[in-house]
Amino acid sequence: MDRTTLKELLTLAYPMVISQGAFAVMIFTDRYFMSLVSPTHMGASLGGGVASFFCMSLFIGVLSYGNALTAQYFGQAQLDKCSRVVTQGLLLTLFFAPLLVAIGYLSLGSFEFMGHAPEQAALAQQYFIILIWGASFSLAKTVIASYFSGIGRTYIVMIADTAGVVINIPLTWVLIFGYGDVPALGIAGAAYATVISTLISLLIFCYFYLEPHHAARFRVNESFHLDRGILRRFVRLGFPSGIEMFLNVAAFNLFLLMFQSYGIAESASAAIVFNWDIVAYVPMIGLNVAIISLIGRYIGAGDTTLMNQVIRISFMLGLGYSGVLALSFYLGREPLVAIFLTTGGSREIQTLASFMMIGLATYVMADATILVAGGVLRGAGDTRWLMWASVLIHWLMLLVQYFVIKVWALGPKVSWVVFVAMILITALMYLLRLASSRWRTPEAFARVMSEQ
Repeated sequence: MDRTTLKELLTLAYPMVISQGAFAVMIFTDRYFMSLVSPTHMGASLGGGVASFFCMSLFIGVLSYGNALTAQYFGQAQLDKCSRVVTQGLLLTLFFAPLLVAIGYLSLGSFEFMGHAPEQAALAQQYFIILIWGASFSLAKTVIASYFSGIGRTYIVMIADTAGVVINIPLTWVLIFGYGDVPALGIAGAAYATVISTLISLLIFCYFYLEPHHAARFRVNESFHLDRGILRRFVRLGFPSGIEMFLNVAAFNLFLLMFQSYGIAESASAAIVFNWDIVAYVPMIGLNVAIISLIGRYIGAGDTTLMNQVIRISFMLGLGYSGVLALSFYLGREPLVAIFLTTGGSREIQTLASFMMIGLATYVMADATILVAGGVLRGAGDTRWLMWASVLIHWLMLLVQYFVIKVWALGPKVSWVVFVAMILITALMYLLRLASSRWRTPEAFARVMSEQ
């Protein structure tokens, strides 16, 4: 193993792992606070949160490709184009924001349409629409965070995101339960706290971006104009990523809504298990971001000789981390579930959620495989294949879930087994693509770098 490559990857990855880990803690504590109110509130926060991310996913998927674009220009030593990527991303954000609000209102009826209990549907709608109105902050934050990841200054992402989480957790408690003259806002308070902390993180990013030394080096003051070449690359390479994320999140959201229609116990069980899923999955996104940045830098510099080392080291890190968690989830499944049953949750929730934790332990290493392989392919610009392969398997899963849940009424355990199988199959597909040579030819890399 090349220690230099390992050090370079870890330098990029560890701040992103901390950043994403902080984000996971924020989501975890938000839903834990909701569990202190009731299982219905916890289920509603899961459904509303996933639905809001679904509405944002197309736009976030497009804008987050700014990481690879910036890394490629950074690898070419075209620093002025790095800052122009930010401007093009912010222009796209201005275009996306009103579309997002419109999509949000059109999606409000989905909770009732999927057969959720009226009380849970009303709470989920309240949580969802507040997040949608604050989503423009999330989009702008995605643009500038992707930029700093692309130029290798992931410690700035860590600082901004961690500061947001440090503010979010106590703010969420105060706004949910009330304190002094601050009224108890319940689930709406959790949503407002998320929006406020996102805005604060965005302002911290802007401070670092406009800092005089940085602005001079990357010619930030000269970047505020339309650059058609970079915008074309954003659209050509970013939209497949955005479409992939949108359709995959749509499939997951529809699956989750159908699963929650089983009842309150099933909805609460899903919320508990996906809370622990976040602990495993979200920090690994930090490794994924670092891989995209490093591979993109190699592509831009025209030097891919170290790519295999990055792939090997990334798998060792990802599988090592997820393997430890898989064992922990399996052996400790019952006490991990019991943490969220502080309000006297039923034995039914304990039993079903413990069963689902076995599925989580089964697929957590497959998630790591998907993130490592997907990071390499995305950094290399293989976004079209990723889109088609990932969307195909997700929507086939959704079709099977429809028959399992709505037509054959086979029960939540069968539905969960189908979900786990989908993740395992996706990991296998990604591994087969990574092992092929079609995405890593000189001609493919030249097409990726073209601004035409």
